[in-house]
Amino acid sequence: MFISQAFAQTAPAASGGAESSLLSLAPLVLMFVVLYFIMIRPQMKRQKEHKAMIEALAKGDEVVTSGGLLGRVTKLGESFLHVEVANGVELQVQRSAVVQVLPKGTIK
Repeated sequence: MFISQAFAQTAPAASGGAESSLLSLAPLVLMFVVLYFIMIRPQMKRQKEHKAMIEALAKGDEVVTSGGLLGRVTKLGESFLHVEVANGVELQVQRSAVVQVLPKGTIK
């Protein structure tokens, strides 16, 4: 008596369904492409350069560790190296802790 009858609506006609789904994915794909070139690729390049620097370490190189210590490499091992930070004071650090190789003669 007070309730009106409800009628189901018909489905709208599909027009260009494949095209519209591809166009809706375009911003997402574009975002991943931009993310790759701005963030992922430069990070991979830095990792590759750091790995090459660590593999090229030699006895007598002057280095800076991630903790900020400056020293001269005295012994090299597979994953560790000994860094002389003062006369008679050697520290054992991981190779990956080396951040930078300094030019010869930087440390006096």
